[in-house]
Amino acid sequence: MSEVEDKKERETLVQKAKLAEQAERYDDMAEAMKKVVEKFRKLNNEERNLLSVAYKNVVGARRSSWRVISSIESKTDGTEKKQQLAKDYKNKVTTELQEICKDVLHLLDEHLLKEATEDTDSGNESKVFYLKMKGDYYRYLAEVADEDGAEGKQEVMEKSNKAYKEAYEQALKHMPPTHPIRLGLALNFSVFYYEIMNKPEEACKLAKSAFDQAITELDTLNEDSYKDSTLIMQLLRDNLTLWTSDTQADADDADQQEAN
Repeated sequence: MSEVEDKKERETLVQKAKLAEQAERYDDMAEAMKKVVEKFRKLNNEERNLLSVAYKNVVGARRSSWRVISSIESKTDGTEKKQQLAKDYKNKVTTELQEICKDVLHLLDEHLLKEATEDTDSGNESKVFYLKMKGDYYRYLAEVADEDGAEGKQEVMEKSNKAYKEAYEQALKHMPPTHPIRLGLALNFSVFYYEIMNKPEEACKLAKSAFDQAITELDTLNEDSYKDSTLIMQLLRDNLTLWTSDTQADADDADQQEAN
């Protein structure tokens, strides 16, 4: 295929993804962006964001379903048949969620992270973005992991932690505290500490540090990222308020805020 034909195919796939997003058909959106990754490997900022939004929605629907079914399963009274039905249905959703996560992790490891070089600002940004995604999708696996499953909870927790740590080290080195990607990473990494690692002190420490550092440099924000950065800062503050609340039961019942 010629360079012109390649460009045309790429533009068509991206256009399909945008159309699918507008129609809220996120499975189609993810499929289009998966093809872009597999064929062209290196994404520009717009394509990177389309990929992230697509899979965030695809996996988000399953995460939400999993939580609802888990709650129903734990409250199911009565017959063994009803409990078994809830359990079987939860297993079905778990399998779907795991397949989506593994799909994303394959794209990251085999294509995107290999192409994200560190010798430019855009390369550093891409690397942090993709490592954050890697941490996120291992975190989603940890949420539904069985201790004695094929890939146990401890193993996926460690992989998530490793990806987040590497991403955060790169972000501290190459990005200002107000950068939306750095802030989004701090937000999700702190949620990982709180929800998955059960380390509320670490979660609060990370979230507070990210928020405080960003506050001191708020006046350096350019207009393009001001809205994104301040929104994530608000989410960091919301989580901190929740986590340091006197009523721990409220915190346990509430949903933590996450970045895309």
